[in-house]
Amino acid sequence: MDNTNWIQIKVDCASGDLDTVSSVMCMISNSLMIEDYSDVDGVLDGVYGDLIDEKILNADRTRSSVSVFVPESSSPAETELFLRERLSSLGVDAEVSHSSVREEDWADSWKKYYKPIRTGNRIVIVPVWETYEAKKGDLIVLMDPGMAFGTGTHETTRLCAALLEDHVTDGCRMIDVGCGSGILAICASKLGAGYCYACDIDPQAIKVARENVVLNKTENVVCEVSDLVKEVDPADADFDVAAVNIVADVIIRLAPDIGRFLKDTATLIVSGIIVERAEETLAALRNAGFEPVRELRENGWYAAALKKA
Repeated sequence: MDNTNWIQIKVDCASGDLDTVSSVMCMISNSLMIEDYSDVDGVLDGVYGDLIDEKILNADRTRSSVSVFVPESSSPAETELFLRERLSSLGVDAEVSHSSVREEDWADSWKKYYKPIRTGNRIVIVPVWETYEAKKGDLIVLMDPGMAFGTGTHETTRLCAALLEDHVTDGCRMIDVGCGSGILAICASKLGAGYCYACDIDPQAIKVARENVVLNKTENVVCEVSDLVKEVDPADADFDVAAVNIVADVIIRLAPDIGRFLKDTATLIVSGIIVERAEETLAALRNAGFEPVRELRENGWYAAALKKA
């Protein structure tokens, strides 16, 4: 008998955003429960109109919802944070909620499954409430993600961190676009970067990122609420490494502009891309003058390091 505890994570949205929300939810699971009443009026004109439940007849036709069910052991709180961040970056106004767990337990329920995680060869992500005996050569990144995405458990973060190991050099300048908990900028600092700029459009994420910077004593990491294209002056940028761990649509949107912030010899690291959209994303980056030098895939996720052609 399966004793797994399942958590329902539900996203309520405008019916016009249903396709976008479903696409993001598919990054978590292909088994979705969709509630959409926008076509009920058409059904009423048919032979089945009299059979429709009154609750459906009275439902708001302008609203839809998508639910996914995840096991408690898979860090559902981080899944919720992932959805909030990705939908926000896409400009989708949606409400993310959860059920099947007591509200007072939600914030901490995932912590018992969050243990030290090795990414790449040297970086070890250690939850602040855990103890870890470092091995020779380990770079320890302490992490308290709070209400921001980025514990190191998600494939997108791990793939990005592994690529940073290959391309961060002593004294380099690094930018983390959509930084969440600040984990990637902190990793870059630990790897020897001289200056790291972590930006996110979510003020709560920046609050958490700044707390993690203090926790890790990485004073060369600067965290700011910022939209890269609109608020960062390329003349002041000139970065050696950029990490963009967001979602395919946003990476495609940023592709024509990201090069203005990078040196000609810089490395662009992208992640948060489901494998089905890898070629589409690569095409946009190639059109912007980038070519991949290393590609990684894990559990349906894709990440790449690219150089200016």
